[in-house]
This record gives sequence, structure tokens and C-alpha cells, in this order.
Amino acid sequence: MTAKDPRAPLLARLAALIADETRAACLLALLDGRAWTAGELARHAGVAASTLSEHLGKLVAGGVLTEERQGRHRYVRLADARIAQLVEDLTAQAAPGAVVRPRSLRESSAGSAMARGRTCYDHLAGRLGITVTDALTARGLLVQDPGCALTDAGLGWFADAGIGLDRTGRRPLARACLDWTERRPHLAGVAGAALCRHALDAGWCERIGSGRAVRVTATGERALAELLGIDAAALR
Repeated sequence: MTAKDPRAPLLARLAALIADETRAACLLALLDGRAWTAGELARHAGVAASTLSEHLGKLVAGGVLTEERQGRHRYVRLADARIAQLVEDLTAQAAPGAVVRPRSLRESSAGSAMARGRTCYDHLAGRLGITVTDALTARGLLVQDPGCALTDAGLGWFADAGIGLDRTGRRPLARACLDWTERRPHLAGVAGAALCRHALDAGWCERIGSGRAVRVTATGERALAELLGIDAAALR
């Protein structure tokens, strides 16, 4: 008889942390890359603050979330990009092709905005993320097969656009992230995060309300047309 893989209980423990609807709702909310208070997450998940606090305690103890306290407020965020990747990948694989019907007009509008463009932790997703990824690929700046990588021309493009790439850490420079609405990969990794940060800082994109949805501004339409040849109609 072969010995059990010592990683098995660790994997089971992580899966158990995610396998709860309230905790899953919190993880999906935190994919916006920002820190949330416990009260905000409780309202989002539709549970009592005391119940939510118990769930957050488990997620923090399991290394899925990190927390910090400022005065009487407790803030939590996803532990790192690897956890965000795991949540997004699991979401994309959950009931592929299933249609979730909105319960209200407001929910329908929010869902449409998320599908058009959103942040996936720290990079662009939805049709916006796919459109940008396709444009980078079509211009020979990014290759997706085999693997996902910036070309030399791609590295030059980021430098010319004034988008710095931090290559000192262990995070991959470019990574394909399966988009859960488009069912196709968009750009993640260091390059994806840098592009998203620049798009928000330069006013190419702006957040819609307090959620993950973003929209491209007139400034962004001009910049993406000039830099990547993207037609403005594809961004709306």
C-alpha cells in the first residue's frame, strides 16, 4: 500500500474553507482587490455581523484572508494574488454554461456592467479584459500558445506606454486567467496588474459605484485606439 500524499489533508482543509456559501460570497466580493470591513461583508452576504465574524476568523486562520485593524474597524482582503486566481478559476469552472437569472432590474444592470468590464482582483476582466488581451495578441505583443508570455515587442510596448513592470517578485510576468463570463483567457500576472493600475490611474477606466465593474472613459477610448487599435464600439 502506498503512503497517503501528505498534501491531501492540506488540500481538503482549503477546500472546506471555500465550501460554504457565505464564505464564498465574501471571497467573490473581495475579488475587487480592496479591503472590506466586516460590517460591509456581512451586509453583502446577508448575514448577521456575529455570524460573519466567525466565518472571517476561519478564513484568516486558514491563510485565505489577511486582516488589519484601524481603531474599532476590522478590514480584510484576499491574502495574495494566488488566492484571487484560485477563486476566479473555481468560479469559471463552476457550472460552466449555466445562466444565473437576475432577481431584479438593478441586479440585471449590475450583471451587465460586470460582463462589459470589471476588475478581477488586480487586472482587467470581462469583455474589456478579453478585448485588450486579443489586441495585444493580434499585434504580436503577447503570445498565448504555448503558454502566456509577453514578447520582446510587448516588453517594449509597456515601456513606451509608461507602464512599469515589477519583475523582482515570484509572480509570473504574464498569466492567462480564465474569464468566468467570457469563458476565454484574459491577461493576468504582473503585466495584467500593471496595465489595470495604469488604466485606472491615467483615467482610461473608472469604477462604477463601489463594486468591481469598470467602464472605459473617453480618454481611455482614445488611448486604447492609439496604442492598440481598439475600436471604441468594442469597449461599450
